[in-house]
Amino acid sequence: MATATERIPVLVSSSEKSRIARMAKDSGLSMGEFLRRAAVAFRPDEEDQILENMIVQMLKTTEQASKAIDDAIQYVEASNKRIAMMEQKRTV
Repeated sequence: MATATERIPVLVSSSEKSRIARMAKDSGLSMGEFLRRAAVAFRPDEEDQILENMIVQMLKTTEQASKAIDDAIQYVEASNKRIAMMEQKRTV
């Protein structure tokens, strides 16, 4: 890795700094190294695409689940009608 020679001043809140420090410590890294790695790994276009794909999949599965529920309701309604007709025949 190249030697770091440039600074990028970044202002964060006290709680953000504590959180970053904790995450860096948990990773066994200095805060600077943790932030460098996080910045290099950040890919907003890729993350947006992943989220969009997840939303598309969620909409598909929601539509499938909704159809399955509608089908089940229709089946139960038809079954209830058959049962009612059988019960009516028994009482006649």
